[in-house]
Amino acid sequence: MTPTTVPATADSRLKAMHRQMWASGDYTRVADVVIPTLGRNLVEASGICPGDRVIDIGAGACNASLPAARAGAVVVATDLTPELLDSGRARAEAEGLDLTWQVADAEALPFGDGEFDVAISTVGVMFAPHHQIAADEPLRVVRPGGRIPMANWTPAGFIGRMFAMMKPYAPPPPPGAQPPPLWGDADHVAGLFGERVRDVSAATALLAVDCFGSGEDFRDFFKAHYGPTIAIYRAIADDPDAVAALDSALAGLGRSQDTGDGRMDWEYLLWTGTRL
Repeated sequence: MTPTTVPATADSRLKAMHRQMWASGDYTRVADVVIPTLGRNLVEASGICPGDRVIDIGAGACNASLPAARAGAVVVATDLTPELLDSGRARAEAEGLDLTWQVADAEALPFGDGEFDVAISTVGVMFAPHHQIAADEPLRVVRPGGRIPMANWTPAGFIGRMFAMMKPYAPPPPPGAQPPPLWGDADHVAGLFGERVRDVSAATALLAVDCFGSGEDFRDFFKAHYGPTIAIYRAIADDPDAVAALDSALAGLGRSQDTGDGRMDWEYLLWTGTRL
């Protein structure tokens, strides 16, 4: 397949910003406290078997890599941000799990064609800025007949709404960059993979999040630990009115999603396709 390309200098600057953004927070805490079951849900839905060669793209804190390794797969965990892989490595060593760790850009994976049986991503690939390139890479590195299961936040769900809420406070995105929650739109994903996959399954699911006592708790946790939120607040730090407005909006979002028993339901798209 002919790869899509972007100018190298602009791309390297953008990727450096992304690495800094994700390193600025504590995504391991987000993964452990807020979404601990999401990676396991994806692995269980993926049908990963002992001996499968699995690549986790945008592995983050490795909350899908580790369940895949527990299932007996031969796992390579990749991420653009080395600090996140360091955290995953420590967790794997504590469990006695053997994985391979590779710093890698989801849009330029350092692997040959068809090296893997399964390419998974749990809210990881969706943050690569150039969606078509990010879709082309898992198709390239899995073998014909290999599977590509993904879990991505939807535009209409809680995280999609949060990103839409933060957008007016963020600097303009670079040319060609697309919003992450589009990966949670089944039609958008279908357009990216096109007729290069078969046996497609696309279904939305709800992740129960019950770790926040209030909308303010949610806001303060994400301000302290979630890289994209930290980056937005840094961009508006010299504008107290903007900070106050965003504070109010995020707390209100948290309150609006409370089901009444301290639980929020965060919608995600569970998508799987098989490479032709």
